[in-house]
Amino acid sequence: VQLQASGGGLVQAGGSLRLSCAASGRTYAMGWFRQAPGKEREFVAAISWSGGMTYYADSVKGRFTISRDNAKNTVYLQMNSLNSEDTAVYYCAANSGGRGWGTESRYDYWGQGTQVTVSS
Repeated sequence: VQLQASGGGLVQAGGSLRLSCAASGRTYAMGWFRQAPGKEREFVAAISWSGGMTYYADSVKGRFTISRDNAKNTVYLQMNSLNSEDTAVYYCAANSGGRGWGTESRYDYWGQGTQVTVSS
């Protein structure tokens, strides 16, 4: 499985961005993680293979929405009401086991990351 994340950029506080993650090969439950400068990578959101179940970190609930289009083998992360604390490199990842969505070690495949910078 190869993952290609895109859609990052510079946005003002309060603005929105949509990240995309294109997958090649078999599809699985998918997640987004992020890593801010000087911090460890943290879980952001995850979605089941079917798209019927989603899971979010408390810090993004109500602001971010994860979705997927299996016909396009693509997962999206719609990010609204962005603030400076959302500045990070965002990574998409695939979880072949279908469990432990919030746990980084449960993810088998990782994309290269896309930078999101929120200016205040």
